[in-house]
Amino acid sequence: MRETVPPRLVRRLLRRTSRLSISKQVLFMQLAMAVLLTTAGITIAIQQARNTDFDHARAETLALAETVAAAPGTAAAVRSGDPTTDLQPIASSIEKSTSVDFIVIMSPAGIRYTHPNPDEIGKHYIGDTAPALAGHPFSEVYTGTLGPSVRSVAPIYAANGRIVGLVSVGITLERVSTIAGRQLPLILAIALGVVALIGLGSWALSRRLSKQTLGLGPQEITRLYEHHDAVLHAMHEGLVVLDRRRRVLLMNDEALRLLDLDPAEDPGGRTVAGLGLDPAFAELLGSGRDAHDETHLAGARVLAVNQSRAMRDGRDLGTVVTLRDHTELRALAGELDSARAFADALSASAHEAANRLHTVVTLIELDRPQDAVRFATTELAASQGLIDRLLGAVGDEAVAALLLGKISQAAERGVEIAIGEDTAAPDLAVPNRDLITILGNLIDNAVDAAAATEVPHRVSVSLCSGAEGVRIRVADTGAGIAPEHADEIFTRGWTTKQEAGHGIGLALVRHSVGRNDGTIAIAVDPVLGGAAITVSLPTSAGARVGLLEDRAEV
Repeated sequence: MRETVPPRLVRRLLRRTSRLSISKQVLFMQLAMAVLLTTAGITIAIQQARNTDFDHARAETLALAETVAAAPGTAAAVRSGDPTTDLQPIASSIEKSTSVDFIVIMSPAGIRYTHPNPDEIGKHYIGDTAPALAGHPFSEVYTGTLGPSVRSVAPIYAANGRIVGLVSVGITLERVSTIAGRQLPLILAIALGVVALIGLGSWALSRRLSKQTLGLGPQEITRLYEHHDAVLHAMHEGLVVLDRRRRVLLMNDEALRLLDLDPAEDPGGRTVAGLGLDPAFAELLGSGRDAHDETHLAGARVLAVNQSRAMRDGRDLGTVVTLRDHTELRALAGELDSARAFADALSASAHEAANRLHTVVTLIELDRPQDAVRFATTELAASQGLIDRLLGAVGDEAVAALLLGKISQAAERGVEIAIGEDTAAPDLAVPNRDLITILGNLIDNAVDAAAATEVPHRVSVSLCSGAEGVRIRVADTGAGIAPEHADEIFTRGWTTKQEAGHGIGLALVRHSVGRNDGTIAIAVDPVLGGAAITVSLPTSAGARVGLLEDRAEV
């Protein structure tokens, strides 16, 4: 079968309706539904009213028929020689005083004795009389001389109990419809009131829905959702949206990965405190303050965090947070700092070598070759001895280069770094990136602390490895660490410096140590008098695999 194609007007109306906003569509649908339900209700009410009037007409005609049949004198009048003369006035009087249209009194054979139309008297009754002749009053709808009517027929009994006549009382259907029609204005008034109330409620709901959906239509919302979902999954940055109560409204896949949250568990509705974040990071998200490229820690990752408030029409909707992973960048920056420090050390050595060379040349020109040889070999032996010692004691070339570079940098600031005599780490079973992070940040903080005090400015560094793991100890001649700050110095953002950008180094140390299941101990160095920080990193199979991977990269 061929499908029926809707008329062009209907298709055009459907297209225009689909372009309306959701609020308007809901309004029109509710109004249409209200009109449809009200129309159905009116139809049902009218039908029920008609049925009620029919039932009332049956009951009234049956009661009146039985009353007339049982009235004193009715049976005698029927048996008289001229029943019409006695009964017609009585029937006419009852018809006028009640709401019935006719009262017909007849013989058992159906010959009329009374009728509203005198011309019908003496003629045969039109309708069923069998049940009444059997002694059972009944009601029916039948079309007679006055048209369709609801009629009831009852038998007339003589004193001996014999049926001597019948009484038929009826109300035309036209009168029944008129009675039902009298209720129609009330029904219509109630229906219009209901439609008006529904329309008013629908309009109020439409206004509210329009505000909540920004007046967008379903196609626009669908398109917006599809674009929104595609952008969220395509972003290489983590995105977190928080409401005014700092509960998660939205978090994309990258944010779940960066924060080490289970993708199978929807974080929606969880508070910032329930995400298990670093205290400083949680404080930032909980405060809702604006932040630009702040560095925070999330587990083993270093994140660059941006946060700004979302405002609309002067209302605070919450905050939008973006996250970028700077972990690898920090690690590479540490290695770059190590290489740069080593290059600076080489540059400084080259500069000093040039000065020593000029000195040697001058001594030769002054005809003092023995002094020139003694001077050259003494300086060379001291410098080469330090390099040979570090390369021999430390098995990782990158770590050795870091130490040489830090020694040179510290010397330029007037701080002397001494490598401990117990330094012996031929096999460092810890990833060198973590070692560089830990060692480099500890030395930087120690140099800063030593440089901030009176002379002598000294830092002591020792690095040992063995069967139990790796031990790093850095001490300085600084002011030391107050006991009340011992638990705070490894917290992100804690610093004694006034310049911006500090407070991340020791936090990175804590995370690198934690990633390797290590420990940190703080004490006072008995020789230098400043702080002494000792880091112990246990040896594990996983650490050795990481070490082999790092060496393979080199």
